[in-house]
Amino acid sequence: MISNNMIGEYNTSREHIILKEYGRNVQKLVNYIRTVPDKGKRTELAITLIELIKQLAPVAKEAQENPQRMWDDLYIMADFNLDVDNPFTTPDRTILFKKPRKMEYPKNDVRFRHYGKNIEKLVKEAVKKEDPNELEEAAIYLGKLMKTFYSAWNKETLDDSVIVKDLAILSQGKLVLNLDKVREENLFEKLYREQRKPTGTRPQGSDNRNPRGNRPFNKKNRHNPHRRRDQ
Repeated sequence: MISNNMIGEYNTSREHIILKEYGRNVQKLVNYIRTVPDKGKRTELAITLIELIKQLAPVAKEAQENPQRMWDDLYIMADFNLDVDNPFTTPDRTILFKKPRKMEYPKNDVRFRHYGKNIEKLVKEAVKKEDPNELEEAAIYLGKLMKTFYSAWNKETLDDSVIVKDLAILSQGKLVLNLDKVREENLFEKLYREQRKPTGTRPQGSDNRNPRGNRPFNKKNRHNPHRRRDQ
């Protein structure tokens, strides 16, 4: 006759696991430590269990940077009924119901969101220049950036007059460009076209008639279906 001890346990009949990331065996060891009458022995077993968890439990790899977290988890698995010499402050049951601190969303007042915050930072740096030529070069470069950034998020094309106007607003009138000059010389052409590397020139004397590197066709070796085998 098969005894009940030989029959496998079902999860529905087993004891509830408080922290599933540590597994059932760790939960059983915590329950055993609670039953040890001597406090010094309980503390020794708790320290040993912490070291064992560091080696076996995957979640412990993240907790090793914060050892107190592992001791807090030990108390949680013991249902806060564990009397040992804790090297850290003994946690309270209220930590289970403590809400995480609300993260404040950064409040950046961006004048033109379709250009981004970095454009405003670049404008602030550009207006520090005193040389008129450098100011004009900085304004043209910023105009190219603004047009490129706008095109990345919008399908329609942004007119150069809008960029000239917005650039003057962002710089408080310090970066001003002539709209007619911008249009005639196409100064706000997209930036990535200007950064495209020129193609390398072909060395002199090289023959480009066979670009794929294939062997030249040999007419002598060409198969002739009418050629006799004895020739």
